[in-house]
Amino acid sequence: MVDFTLEPKAVLDGFDKIWNSTRLRELTELAAVAVSVPKDGAVALNQKLKAAYGRNVPAAGESFIGKGNTRVMSFAKDQFMILFDHAAHSGIPIVEKKLGNTGYYVEQTNNWVFLELSGPQARAALERVCPVNTHVDKFTVNRAERTNIEHMGTVLCRTGDDTFLIMSASSTAGSFLHALETSMDYVSQ
Repeated sequence: MVDFTLEPKAVLDGFDKIWNSTRLRELTELAAVAVSVPKDGAVALNQKLKAAYGRNVPAAGESFIGKGNTRVMSFAKDQFMILFDHAAHSGIPIVEKKLGNTGYYVEQTNNWVFLELSGPQARAALERVCPVNTHVDKFTVNRAERTNIEHMGTVLCRTGDDTFLIMSASSTAGSFLHALETSMDYVSQ
């Protein structure tokens, strides 16, 4: 019998590149758990969420950073996602421990590639490939939107003044990275 061990590998091998002062990097130690609110369960779930992370479920299109550097982001009524630093592949046990059986949980960690684009040219690079108006007055810090980059489904969240969390399907990660790299190449010339 052959003895071997499988090792986890980042979707984009931990990609990290800097153009002038703007950086695009893969976030490799991030867990994602989608949460759905059960029928007539919003009050109980909000109570647990507030106790665990410090706030109620955000409105659709909004996010917040809660206790333990955890981001909670919502895209639709009664649905949200919890993102947090976690090296293991399953974040559900951690979320379930905090929220109990007040929600329905779906593991999303390996379904997404997580990229962070930060620096003075981040907004210009996004404007080339994404239809969302990223102007500071329109796309405020903690705003989170489902959108597209090129033809690929994307979640875009502004996490700081010139910093964006960008998520897309892990199945198209190479093409997604290529679109962002190409945009950065153009704006950094």
